[in-house]
Amino acid sequence: MKYHVVTLGCQMNKSDSERLSHVIEDMGFVWTDKEEDANLLGLVACSVRQKAIDKVYTKIHKWNKWKAKKNLVTFVSGCVLPADRDKFLKMFDLIFQMSELTQFPAMLSQYGVTTPFKLQDDNELVLPEVSKDVKVDFDFSLFSIDGKTTIAGQPVMMKQPDTKIESFWNIKPSYNSKFEAFIPIQNGCNKFCTYCAVPYTRGREISRPSKEILNEVKRLAESGYKSITLLGQNVNSYGLDKKGKEISFAELLGKIGEYADSSGNDFWLYFTSPHPQDMTDDVLETIAKHKCLAKQIHLPLQSGDDHVLIRMNRSHSLNDYRKIVQTIRKVLPEATLFTDIIVGFTGETDEQFENTVKAMEEFRFNMAYIARYSPRPGATSSRWDDDISHVVKKERLHRLSDLLQQHSLSLNEKMVGKTFKCLVIQKDRKAGHLSAVTEGKIIVRFASEHTELIGQFVDVEIHSAADFAVEGDLTKVYEPVKESV
Repeated sequence: MKYHVVTLGCQMNKSDSERLSHVIEDMGFVWTDKEEDANLLGLVACSVRQKAIDKVYTKIHKWNKWKAKKNLVTFVSGCVLPADRDKFLKMFDLIFQMSELTQFPAMLSQYGVTTPFKLQDDNELVLPEVSKDVKVDFDFSLFSIDGKTTIAGQPVMMKQPDTKIESFWNIKPSYNSKFEAFIPIQNGCNKFCTYCAVPYTRGREISRPSKEILNEVKRLAESGYKSITLLGQNVNSYGLDKKGKEISFAELLGKIGEYADSSGNDFWLYFTSPHPQDMTDDVLETIAKHKCLAKQIHLPLQSGDDHVLIRMNRSHSLNDYRKIVQTIRKVLPEATLFTDIIVGFTGETDEQFENTVKAMEEFRFNMAYIARYSPRPGATSSRWDDDISHVVKKERLHRLSDLLQQHSLSLNEKMVGKTFKCLVIQKDRKAGHLSAVTEGKIIVRFASEHTELIGQFVDVEIHSAADFAVEGDLTKVYEPVKESV
């Protein structure tokens, strides 16, 4: 039996999919790259952007047509708002929260799918072994069976911590890469930005035990992984929900740095995404102390206008953001700076947008992920008029993108003539070349036919710069990666 899962949205969803794949494969399913060959088809959805939700409808429309010709089961999980979930109930066979993943085998069993697990005569459920550390508390009341659809839970907005996520974290992922991995360190968010759906899809913040995080980092590093990213909706508020019982985010980074220093394992550790309100100096000072902590900061700005930031409920001003950037430049002068920006937010005037343009000019980001605002049901701003036209949003996006392009080229030109340690990640689109990234996540291409370098550290001397990338010559190859976990 074969399965195929389509993952939409952020890195957190991609990380969730790795644990999802492990559970599905434990049930005896085998991955297939071809959707049409699968018996089990799933989507890890993202309700944060309408574009991602549109992709869900496109996929399920196609899959349901296939049901007339073959037996297959469809499911959807991930970040799903109640309004979207209500619609999905009529389209998918199974809907569940990712924190209910340990119960997914039972959902399939109740649906009548033949898999390597079974229900005993006394109705005691026998689940496949997911991990010796996973504690499964199965509750048949979670499911409602109407002959067509099996539903886990009810379509309610999550405003409390999703404590079921703790058993989900204990599932060992089926990593999609042999050299790059993502580690969830928390779930949910307490910020309630007015444009954001995350508190309603993932609930309030809950931190994963630091011991588990450190063990996962060590296992990956000792298996030769070269790029490890800590994930959370607001990573630098890690531990604040468990004051007195957990370490802070800066302390977590410090422990990882100390481990890397003492073990000699060579890897880069990243994190995303932080919130300016919780970005403290000790986090930046800790990064400066340890070689493995990557000198790359992703700090979402969202808008360069204070009034827009207030309407967004961002809890920081432009000057607050400016002070953090000044500290980054002082403590981590070599660090690259990435950000997120929303254009066309409800009520954004031309003058307010110009303030964002000025902020872009001031901070000169290496990379910015710029998005046009789209209201999401459930988020506070969805109750306000979406009064900025599509045309204006598009114009603002292109203007910021052009500015980003200029800054990126200018910053990349400063790399010419210097040698950078890089991680080779894939074959480049340019024939006969490989793509790599610097510690600051700047794309580097160099001439080479040796695909065995993918997943290894190399040195590249830069000889030319372009928008969002540089090119150079290979000068050194480091030790090869070890066998993956």
